Amino acid sequence: MTPPAILRRLIPDPFILALLVTLLVATLLPARGQAAVMVGWLSTAAVLLLFFFHGAKLARETVFAALLHWRLHAVILGSTFVMFPLLAMAVSRAFPALMPQPLWIGILFLAALPSTVQSSIAFVSMARGNVPAAIASASASQLLGVLVTPPLISLMAGAHGAQVSLSQIGSVMMLILAPFVAGHLLRPWIGGWVQRHKPAIAITDRAAILIAVYSAFSAAVIEGVWSRVPPATFGVLVAICGAMLAFALIFTHLAGRLLGFSREDEITILFCGTKKSLVQGVPMARVLFAGPDLGLILLPIMVFHQMQLMVCAWIARRYGERKDDV
Repeated sequence: MTPPAILRRLIPDPFILALLVTLLVATLLPARGQAAVMVGWLSTAAVLLLFFFHGAKLARETVFAALLHWRLHAVILGSTFVMFPLLAMAVSRAFPALMPQPLWIGILFLAALPSTVQSSIAFVSMARGNVPAAIASASASQLLGVLVTPPLISLMAGAHGAQVSLSQIGSVMMLILAPFVAGHLLRPWIGGWVQRHKPAIAITDRAAILIAVYSAFSAAVIEGVWSRVPPATFGVLVAICGAMLAFALIFTHLAGRLLGFSREDEITILFCGTKKSLVQGVPMARVLFAGPDLGLILLPIMVFHQMQLMVCAWIARRYGERKDDV
């Protein structure tokens, strides 16, 4: 196998590299003073645009389709919004001394996030699973995440000694729900334009996340984030994220098997029920956890995001190859 092919297998999404470069730039050249204010405003504007287009892209039929295969979607949403939070709470309570509190809050926040859309559908397609069900489930998860994640993380963080106020939850709703609803209501008029310009909008989505990450980590670097996360602590974080991903993969695999789903539905449950959305996580975190701890709180979702892409890309390829042999 050639070196480029090996690299593509290890890093399935160039966005991972872009994210790492953004962290490096924020570490070496953090935005300060007026520049930080301007980056913050740019980040907010980009997030508003991101969720406006998310609303415009969401076809109402995909949400209604979720109702037709309710058992499958109940398992996926149960994994996303019940299993993950319970797992994170159990681990954080069992090993509180392993990491600083902001990193544990980040683990809880990661657990409360909805599933992804693009990568879930891409992996289900690669593994030859039930793609229409994946589209419906991922869309429903994103929609529910806007409503469920803020109060869920408020409940979990409060149990862990952190405070998320009602005003912060309201700010998240305004930042995410309002443009999302506006985009969806305008879908009959702009849906065709959005569909024709999907590649450009995908670039806008990723640019919004990179800007938000740069803004958050600039402030975190100025506050000394890397001095608060020595290599040993970072290693513990990676191990915890890896263990959570492994548990989620085993849980969804067994759930699909034991509940008697078809092979295609098993694949859909596996890939849709184990993802966590960086796209929704970063803008939510900027509102809910504004302050010097934001960079630490974002670290778990960024570690988990890269891990889930690399591991699930490998699993999806194995499923696809095995399907050919059947």
